[in-house]
Amino acid sequence: MSPASLRSLSLALIAAALPALASAQLTANVSLASNYKFRGQDQDMHRAKALNPAIQGGFDYAFGSSGFYAGNWNSSVDWLAGNSIESDLYGGYKFKAGALDLDLGALAYIYPGNGSGNTAELYGAASYGPFTAKYSHTVSKDYFGLAGAKTSGQRGRNTGYLNLAFARELMPSVTLKAALGYTRFAGGIRDLGVPHYVDYSLGGAYDFGSGLQLSAALAGANKKGFFGDANKARLIATLTKTL
Repeated sequence: MSPASLRSLSLALIAAALPALASAQLTANVSLASNYKFRGQDQDMHRAKALNPAIQGGFDYAFGSSGFYAGNWNSSVDWLAGNSIESDLYGGYKFKAGALDLDLGALAYIYPGNGSGNTAELYGAASYGPFTAKYSHTVSKDYFGLAGAKTSGQRGRNTGYLNLAFARELMPSVTLKAALGYTRFAGGIRDLGVPHYVDYSLGGAYDFGSGLQLSAALAGANKKGFFGDANKARLIATLTKTL
């Protein structure tokens, strides 16, 4: 391709992208949570207790009306030696199919101080009215280091997580939220005796306006005999400011 043709192609691509870039939206959020659970499990294994505050926050970037988006979310954690931060990077594409709102994307969980917990997933979600079903599938070698892939030779790849969620506004500013999830571990983790489990969350949120929201939920998981206090039910309150 000649230099002139390359210039023409570049200009055409830039012109096509300008409408989406012009309407792109960047939002930010910051939260203070009384505890942080992920899929029903406490993310501070060293001090498993009802009140264990976590600082959280991130950014979301929507590429105009194209449906594409990217973002970053972070939280304080304490379950990996030498690490105190979870940093999530994600991106995807949202679109409509009839009455359904669909969302396809990829997400990487990164633990800067200890890479053994790093995990990558692909996900797909479908929403209809107040109902959302989302499935996440692990594509990294390990699933949050549970298989010990770096040392044991076992693999966490193909671990799956299904989440069913419900959210409905009961009255102005008040929303009821409920969710039920199921983690199905890959064979490499199951071979170590780790059981599949179910997690749950039931609560609500109050919107004060101007991007300020207070939420509270009872969250936990079964199989407490294996996972111990990490799966114990907690009442979690979260104050979030969106900018």
